[in-house]
Amino acid sequence: MTLVAKGLEGIVANSTSISDVRGDIGQLIYAGYDINELAGKVTFEEVIHLLWHGELPNRSQLDTLTAKLRAARSLPTQVVDFLKSVPADAGPMDVIRTGVSMLGLFDHAEGENANYERSIVITSKISLIAAYFHRLRQGKDLPPVRSDLSEAAHFLYLINGEVPTKEAADTLDLAYVLHADHGMNASTFSARVTVATLSDVFSAITSAIGTLKGPLHGGANEGVIHMLQEIGSEDKVDAWLEEQFAKKAKIMGIGHRVYKVLDPRAPHLRNMAVQLTQQLGEPKWIRMSERIAEVMRERKHLNANVDFYSATVYYSLGIPTDLFTPIFAISRTAGWTAHVLEQLADNRLYRPLSEYTGPEVGKTVKPIEAR
Repeated sequence: MTLVAKGLEGIVANSTSISDVRGDIGQLIYAGYDINELAGKVTFEEVIHLLWHGELPNRSQLDTLTAKLRAARSLPTQVVDFLKSVPADAGPMDVIRTGVSMLGLFDHAEGENANYERSIVITSKISLIAAYFHRLRQGKDLPPVRSDLSEAAHFLYLINGEVPTKEAADTLDLAYVLHADHGMNASTFSARVTVATLSDVFSAITSAIGTLKGPLHGGANEGVIHMLQEIGSEDKVDAWLEEQFAKKAKIMGIGHRVYKVLDPRAPHLRNMAVQLTQQLGEPKWIRMSERIAEVMRERKHLNANVDFYSATVYYSLGIPTDLFTPIFAISRTAGWTAHVLEQLADNRLYRPLSEYTGPEVGKTVKPIEAR
């Protein structure tokens, strides 16, 4: 009898030195560093270097990487023209997917470091595609790129047209660090499967973006804000939850496919959400979230995941709801490209089997008139 693992659950498809998700103990590791050791101590740019090279950079290495990322920030004119032609009601993830794919048309990287240079290009430009589309759909001008801002600060500058506060930039930077990689998740797997055919890096990241778009993967954080808005106020949380329990409905941002205990990224985002809502004088969102998390722990023995609190963080930063998943994509590009480079370094084509459940052979073809 063939053993079938639907969704490849429990199947080890490859080895990696990039990250590890230890769901039974609630631990996330980036190249030997516990996420709790990294969070708040290193920048997103340092994490990019860690994922690509396996070590945190020294000052010279960080300066070199930062300079490369900032030098690659501008978009080809044709990509900007595409963004200007996109319907204002287009989905941001659809726009980003197409924009990244278009970048491949302007690729001229050559030599043994070509894929590394392509990783620089994609990681640097993906935030511009997202931000410029957002500006254009609002009928606003496109702020010129700057080379004096971090990746997180530059994105906030692009969408708002003004340099963010240090607190806002640091908050988004920490969110980038927490989302940068997460083992062999669905989008990372799709990137590795694509590039394993010896397709190009742009195709691999396009595959990953298309996979992340799904509500069962990257789209969950948008669902959390919609849930909170639907509930409306703190006094309605319990009744709303009871209604969902009766319908056996899924509660967005609660539980995780891998983590059997607390998602280690969630407390960091919770702390940021608390600080932001206190600063803004708008604490109801985090209070509602805390009550939902409390009830779910007591009633269902499930914990909040990274999406649960990241939604409140982004919302408090004034980021539109439909840009939540694009932010996930911007940060996760660091991990996707790291996995693509690792896959290519020791490549083998992915070719899993499937269990055939159709009729047994023996059918005969009748003339079409007799069918």
